Amino acid sequence: MWLHPEEVVLKNALKLWVTERSNDFFLLQRRRGHGGASGLLVGALDTVLDSNARVSPFRILLQLPGSQISWVIASGELNPPSVGAAVEEVNRHWDWLVHNLLHSLSVFENKEDVASFVKGKVKGLIAEELRGRQAAQEDDPEKFREALLKFELHFGLPSSEKLVTHYSCCCWKGRVPRQGFLYLSTNHMAFYSFLLGKEVKFVVPWAEVTRLERVSTGMMTEAIRVHTRQRQRDFSMFLNMDEAFGVIGQLADITLRRLLDSEGLELDRVLQQPAHITKRWALLRQEYVLALFRLPHSERLYEVASCSVWTPHARCHTAGSLYTTDSFLCFCSREEGGCLLLVPLSEVLAIEKAESTSSLPNPLIVSLRTKKAFQLIELQDRDELLDSLSARLRSVQWRLSVFRSRKDGKRSVSSPTPYYTFYYDGGLSDEDEIEEQVLRNTVNSEALMTAFNQNQPGGGLEAEKERLWEDHFSEFGRGVHMFRTERLQRLAAMGLPESLRGELWMTFSGASSELEAHQGYYSGLVQTSMGQMSLATDEIERDLHRSLPDHPAFQNPTGIAALRRVLTAYAHRNPKIGYCQSMNILASVLLLYAKEEEAFWLLVSVCERMLPDYFNRRVIGAQVDQSVFEELIRERLPELAEQVPDLSTLSSVSLSWFLTLFLSVLPFSSAVRVVDCFFLHGVRAIFQLGLAVLEANAAALAASRDDGQALLILTGFLDRVGIEDPPGPPTPPPAAEDPPGGEADPPAGRIDITALINESYQKFGDLTVRQIERLRCRHRIQVLQAHEDTIKENALRLVTPDVSISPENLSDIYDLFKMEHLISLYWGDSSSAAAAEKAAWRHTSSFVDRQYRLDRPQFKSLYGLLVPWPGASDQHTDTLANRTFTLLDQDRNHLVTFREFAGWMGEWERDKIRLLFRLHIPPALTEGEDDPSLMKSPLVSTSRPLYVSLPPVKDYQEQLKQMLQDLAKEKERDVEKPLPLMNQREFIQFCKTLYSLFHGDPEENDLFQAIATVTSLLLQMGEASHRGRAPGSEVADDGGGEWTVSYSQIVASLLTEQALVNFFETPPDLTAKICTAREKQYQQRQDSSTSSLKSKNLNSFC
Repeated sequence: MWLHPEEVVLKNALKLWVTERSNDFFLLQRRRGHGGASGLLVGALDTVLDSNARVSPFRILLQLPGSQISWVIASGELNPPSVGAAVEEVNRHWDWLVHNLLHSLSVFENKEDVASFVKGKVKGLIAEELRGRQAAQEDDPEKFREALLKFELHFGLPSSEKLVTHYSCCCWKGRVPRQGFLYLSTNHMAFYSFLLGKEVKFVVPWAEVTRLERVSTGMMTEAIRVHTRQRQRDFSMFLNMDEAFGVIGQLADITLRRLLDSEGLELDRVLQQPAHITKRWALLRQEYVLALFRLPHSERLYEVASCSVWTPHARCHTAGSLYTTDSFLCFCSREEGGCLLLVPLSEVLAIEKAESTSSLPNPLIVSLRTKKAFQLIELQDRDELLDSLSARLRSVQWRLSVFRSRKDGKRSVSSPTPYYTFYYDGGLSDEDEIEEQVLRNTVNSEALMTAFNQNQPGGGLEAEKERLWEDHFSEFGRGVHMFRTERLQRLAAMGLPESLRGELWMTFSGASSELEAHQGYYSGLVQTSMGQMSLATDEIERDLHRSLPDHPAFQNPTGIAALRRVLTAYAHRNPKIGYCQSMNILASVLLLYAKEEEAFWLLVSVCERMLPDYFNRRVIGAQVDQSVFEELIRERLPELAEQVPDLSTLSSVSLSWFLTLFLSVLPFSSAVRVVDCFFLHGVRAIFQLGLAVLEANAAALAASRDDGQALLILTGFLDRVGIEDPPGPPTPPPAAEDPPGGEADPPAGRIDITALINESYQKFGDLTVRQIERLRCRHRIQVLQAHEDTIKENALRLVTPDVSISPENLSDIYDLFKMEHLISLYWGDSSSAAAAEKAAWRHTSSFVDRQYRLDRPQFKSLYGLLVPWPGASDQHTDTLANRTFTLLDQDRNHLVTFREFAGWMGEWERDKIRLLFRLHIPPALTEGEDDPSLMKSPLVSTSRPLYVSLPPVKDYQEQLKQMLQDLAKEKERDVEKPLPLMNQREFIQFCKTLYSLFHGDPEENDLFQAIATVTSLLLQMGEASHRGRAPGSEVADDGGGEWTVSYSQIVASLLTEQALVNFFETPPDLTAKICTAREKQYQQRQDSSTSSLKSKNLNSFC
């Protein structure tokens, strides 16, 4: 174990220690005579010479070259039952020191720095080990609270920022490591170090992380490299590198998905809970559990417990982990895929404790409604687990009873005519009449294959497969709670029986549980959605007759109508996805083998659970898996990756493999076999088969000259993948009848799909769900940030022609604009911009690029950082910020876009006087500005909603016309119009602003004198114009209603004074402003939070 460094003056007193391993800075020593007869003498000497009677048999010393002083930093404890365990422990510590610490010590110039660095690192490791042991016992350990207090004091982040965990590590600055602590919170990673009198601390928002990787260099054996758009940082010397890298990746992934790919940039509520630190850890495991068991994404992970389950087929207890969620009990053996068990709580009758014995410690019995039971043993905290499960079980049973009572009530008043009917087309009725009948809420109660079954060879083989599956059911169970073992893989590779395919797809995917929990849901969707017109329904109608056009089921109105109902109902259920191409092909195959309602729930499982984010607006999930596939090619097929450096072509070709599950590229009979494996193993089966296809064509692909040839190679290979005819007299080998040199070549080149699937399992079957989820986690960060870069490029492309700001500065201003939005979210500021963002995402069915916007408080904060008037007072800066926001808020929705903000920055740089003039006339200057209460506009407009729900437009061409009209109006609005005249009240405000601008300027006296001269001149001009119009005008009581000056008069007057000309013509140093703003944007919020926290602690102390 690691020890607090203790000084040792005599490294080898009385020759009691033998050095077994050494280097320039560390010694590994064994106690002489330990374990033998001489051990008694050594033990007596230990008692006399040492303050501690029990001395460890092994120790590690920190030694400094040329010094007689050493420090004990680790030992092999006597607590283990054998010396072997102590040897293993001390060797593990030695290996960690050599691989993580030794190479970095040479950078220090003196011995004292080396000693301080190593002792600080060892103390950090001790704190981390202690944190891990205590966190396993209680939710909020004392050490964690201590770390949380340091986190709050060091970094000044908002109180809503929850610390998830922290690690002792080193952050590298060039060749010098800085020992400290890395704090990981819900929205940030932060590092703090105080070593050798130097303090180092920084904060990196997860939203700025663009890439994570593990690297090895000469100085660092292994490190975690965190990339942002500005720089990269390396962290090393973790006690557990794998754990730290996994948690960093998961937190970055979760945060980026919330902030950049979700409704309204929301914060995660579970991560924001103040108590139960382990709940935040559970959230990090949740993605893996949902993917492994194909659970709905609405499920929340509660408990993770080690246990063993009685497996009848193995006649023993199988050790593994129990995962409990809202509606499921899940079990996975220690080796992923060895044994999986999924039990819906809706199927559970009772969960009870059994008597604990030495052979069956802490057992729980889970009884099902099917008179089947599962036994779990070796459960720690069994009582707490039972209480939690019982509470959720009662909740599920109550929901089921309420649902059944409502269902029975509806059934008692409904027509006795059964709702589900199956309509066959016999060719006797007119097609239009059939279509009209089918659309009347008629749902098929059988799979289409039962009515439109093509001649399938191998009837004897089908019977044999059915027999094998019946044997499997009798041994492993049937239904959703079947034991899923490696035997299922072998059966699925043979191909599922036609008669059982729909049932097994429902079981493997978990769709059967969804169907059971939502009885009648689909029929209600059909009734609601059919007849409604939208962009999605138009796209569905175009693709209906392109879905398996060669299959008789979809040459018939019955199949077409069923496909229309399923796709339309799903588009109505999930308008965010609506309808995407390739969904029609997938739904067609599902309808062939499953009942219509079952096909709908299978489609839900694929689109929302098994292929998450594949069918959303930006196809994020598919892009992530293409990136993962590229990395797997480099890792599993290194020779191909070396010969084909650009793998983007191969990943682009494979996109259709993932989107259609090979249905669009393989012959139908072979593709269905791939779908069988997909429902059993998830997307892992597609990755494995894709790698097998590339490996089989590696030589040809390496020799291909261009992308087109590579595409032809893969297309030709997949076209030849088929099913071998079953052996037997009914189907003699066709090659025997073909003459040599005739048609024998194509059959000889056929690839058997069964052999290809088995080969993919044999060569790439070690790929696990956990590995895929970790890769997805890392690559999703890159994909989301690439989308953010694209959005930024589009925004800059629109703005650049209208402003004279350099591209570099404009890019930096966009980053500041976006960060202001995120900072307001982190600090919990109520923002109408976030509300508008959420409304736009909720009500928009087609993808539009995210547009960041600022409300008034956010704008004022950013304005204060980039204020163009260096001498303006804080009070006047706030006034000008309010006027500027009012001026830019042309839509009067209390939000400012980046385009409007950049236009203001460009005008400030191009024509300051014109901008100042506009800020002192309506609409920027309002009548009630003197009243402070009127300056505070509401965060949300009361006169105009953030989103207006328009009535549905049947012809979307009308929407296009409306968009063109809006663009024409914008162009008219952008045409520069003559500025109106400025009255006396506005002129007085204008003069006040001018006087406030010159405070602190080196030429302050000259500027004041010049502005006094200009003001006098303008007052005389205004009076002259007032007297010239007085006889024919109605003058107000205050006598100032007709007093006016024009913009041209103000400009001409200002040009008469050289001091003012120099002031306004001096170009602003925008680059310096931006650099200062970037430094202060976070710092001013952190300082405010730190001051509040210190004040709070002081008050509580007093």
